[in-house]
Parts: sequence; structure tokens; C-alpha cells
Amino acid sequence: MQTNSLLELSQISKGFFGIPVLEQVTLSVAPGQSLGLVGENGAGKSTLMNILGGNIQPDSGSMNWTGSAYRPHWPRDAEAAGIAFIHQELNLFPNLNVAENIFLADFPCRGFWIRRLEMFRRTKELLGQVGLAVSPQTPVVNLTAGEKQLVEIAKALHRQPKLLILDEPTTSLSEREIVHLFKVLRALQQQGMAMIYISHVLQHVQQLCSTVAVLRDGSIVGHGPVEHFSPGQLVALMVGRELEQHFPRIEHQPTDRLLLRAEALSQPGVIENVSLAVHEHEVIGIAGLMGSGRTEMARILFGLDSCSSGRVSVYRAGEMIEITKLPVSKRVQVGMALLTESRRDDGLCMSASIDENLGVVAGARFTVRGVLNKSLLRSSINRTREAVRLTPTASGRQAVRTLSGGNQQKVVLAKWLLNEPRILILDEPTRGIDVGAKFEIYRLIDELACKGAGIIIISSEIEELIGTCDRIIVMRKGEITNSFDRSHFDREAILNAALHSIEQVPA
Repeated sequence: MQTNSLLELSQISKGFFGIPVLEQVTLSVAPGQSLGLVGENGAGKSTLMNILGGNIQPDSGSMNWTGSAYRPHWPRDAEAAGIAFIHQELNLFPNLNVAENIFLADFPCRGFWIRRLEMFRRTKELLGQVGLAVSPQTPVVNLTAGEKQLVEIAKALHRQPKLLILDEPTTSLSEREIVHLFKVLRALQQQGMAMIYISHVLQHVQQLCSTVAVLRDGSIVGHGPVEHFSPGQLVALMVGRELEQHFPRIEHQPTDRLLLRAEALSQPGVIENVSLAVHEHEVIGIAGLMGSGRTEMARILFGLDSCSSGRVSVYRAGEMIEITKLPVSKRVQVGMALLTESRRDDGLCMSASIDENLGVVAGARFTVRGVLNKSLLRSSINRTREAVRLTPTASGRQAVRTLSGGNQQKVVLAKWLLNEPRILILDEPTRGIDVGAKFEIYRLIDELACKGAGIIIISSEIEELIGTCDRIIVMRKGEITNSFDRSHFDREAILNAALHSIEQVPA
């Protein structure tokens, strides 16, 4: 334990329903220090942060803050002490402007009137600290993901914190936005701010942090200066074994049998003249920067958004059937599925149980004459849970919000697999989940392709597409700019097709 520590945790333990989640965790953070906290989903990182933030109480152990005992009972206790959280799911109101979001809890007032000029002046100062050149009156809905992240940091700085805790801050950012974010965070460190940086992107942890701690099954299994750990060593500590390969061996073999065909899809300002074909046993990757039209194309294919021209057809019962004008419900019936980019906003009902989420799509398949066959649905749910390797300790009646990010993503996948889709569109399927859970999802994708499914994967991770796909299509500014077969995969060429040059995150 450091003698000049800002925060000290000593022997922190916590369990739920008799199951230990944290065991004897001891950590410290000093002013100006950045501690990288890594571990698989379910390792205990969120529980530890909830204890720091006053959301839950530890069963045993102690905490010290600036040399005095610290035991927050409410989130406001942590805020008052000088601890600020930047969560993976940003806490911003899109219908309000930047200044209103920053000052939402404490508008500067004179009597009953908000002093808007003072609010805008102070907001401009805070935006200057994070290097964000937008007007304080800009609606948050008009900002990019990277700009929203900086607004969240400016909002935290308004409270003048001494410790900033960031949970997966780069998952929705482009590489250029990550460059700027890291520049801001390094400047804050130089000013003496301490940080706890939680991420599954080990490269970023090694670039930004001075020390690293590895959590596995609720215990610290590695802790020390970041330069003492290679990426391979961190992965081995996280998963408890050497992970010799990050991607499973590809077993599926694409055929010439067509499953889906999109012809000249266009929507002004969104996509332009997009055509593609998906075959049986084929995995196609869609690469491109944020805003390139990848997600918009997926939504049009699935029927969530409309297109002004073009056709979408699927192969069904021996013939090609046009589905361009069909609603989402009909596209699901012909074998389509879409795992959306945001599992929390679009993929899950967080307050509902695991079983309720799993059965929401396929319930009609288990209903005869208006009567649900509960035993058949139950057995199918159990088989699907096993197929995606959902944590066996979770009860089907348990709220899905209590699961780790990786297990939540598995619930979304299982929900669709229960309906036995033939065409599966996966938008950022491994965003925000750990390396072990990623491997299981890659394995599952290959198994589905072996069974005859056609799969489209949208991902910001080029290595992910190279490791799992048969073909990679690149989009830029709403158009398909290039296509690469597996024999011609090249990371630099794919990136250049997405954007002629791209900045690297500096060391």
C-alpha cells in the first residue's frame, strides 16, 4: 500500500446469496496515477466500482480516502468526496443542450431564474479543458460519440473531482476520437488527477496507465507497473490459462447457394447504391468508420428503416422472395435476425428476467391455438443457454441487468438463436466484453455457419473481421468502396479502403 495514496482499499470482500464476488481485494491509487483495472466479464470489476460509488456495501474490509476512513452509503457520498464516474452507458439527455446536461443538478440561479449567461460561460471553460470546440447550446443529440464522451468528462470536471473512474470509454469511438480522448486524459493526469481506467482493450491500458491490476473470480491475481506485463501475460492472468489463439479455427465452408440478396439500396444521406449477397455457410464482415453507413445498412436490411430505392430478397422454400416492403415481424418469420449495436437500448429489457428476454422473439413458435407450450419452451431455452455457454449460476428468473456485459450479450444472441434464424446480422457483437467471452462468441458464429446460416458481422475491430470472416466488405460515406476475399485480407489495405489514412493512438 502506498503511503501517499489518495484511495486505499484493504481486504475488500463481497458476496451475493452466499456466492463470493470479491475476495480480499487490496488496491491503492495515488494523485496523478492511472490504474488500469482489467478482468473478464463477471470478474468483479463492476461490484468493486459499485462499492466505491456507494451503491452497495462491502461485507468486510476497509477503505481510506485522503488518509481518513471512507465508507459511502449513497452515490452522493462518493461525489461529495471527489470521486467521479464515467460509465460505459453515458448518462446524457439527448434532448438537452451541452450546458444543460453539465449543470442539470445545480443550475446557477438568481431567485427563480437560471443565470444562462453564467452557465454558458462556465460550460465554455469546461469544454476548453477537454478540447471540445462546440457551442454550449448545441443539442447533445447532434454530437458524435466521441464528443458525447468529452461532454461526460466535462460534466465530471464541473464537480472538481480528485479521482476519475472510466468504464470502457473507447468502445464507441473512432481511432481519431481515441487519440483526442487520450490527450485529454494525459493532461488531467499531469494536473494531479488520479484515474481508474477499466477496459478490455489491453493496448489502451498499456498506453495510458502507469500500473495495472488484474481481477479474476473476484481476486487480484496480478498487480504492478504496467511495463511488467505483456498483453499475453495479462490475458493469461484474466482467463486463468494461456490463450494461444484469439480466434477459433474456421470450420465452415461457404457455398454458392444464395440466402439473401440486396440490390442497389439507397436512402438519401444514409446509404447509396449498396448491393451485396449472402450465401449458405458464409460469414461476411462489414468494415468502415463510424458514420460510414454500416449500421444504417443493417437496419434497412432488417426493415427497421426504409430505403427510397432498391430491393431486398431472401431465399425461402425453393425461391427468392422479395421482402423490401415487409415489416420486421415478417422478416423474422422468413428467418432473419438482428443483434443491434446497443444491447441495453435495443436488444434487452433490462428489468425483465433472463427467461423473459430469451422467449420474447420465439414465443410464437411454441404456441399452438393460442396456448403456449411452456415445457417445450423451457427445454429449448435450456438448450440454447448451453449453446451460448450462458453462466450456469444465473437463474432464469434473475433480472438480466444483474448479468455481466458478456453474459448480457449472450442472452441477446440466445434470444435470436431460439428462433433458428437463417440470416443473422450482428452489429458490434463483442463490443465491451472480455477476451474469453469474445472467443466463445467467435466459436458460436463458426458453429452457426457450419449449420448453414449466413452471417453478417459489423465490427470496428479489423482483426475481429480478419479472424472470423470469409469476405470483408468496406463501406465509406454510405457506399461500398471495396471487397476482400479471405486470401487477400490485409489490415492496412482494409483501413485504407475505409479512410485513405488513419491516425494511430500514440504511445
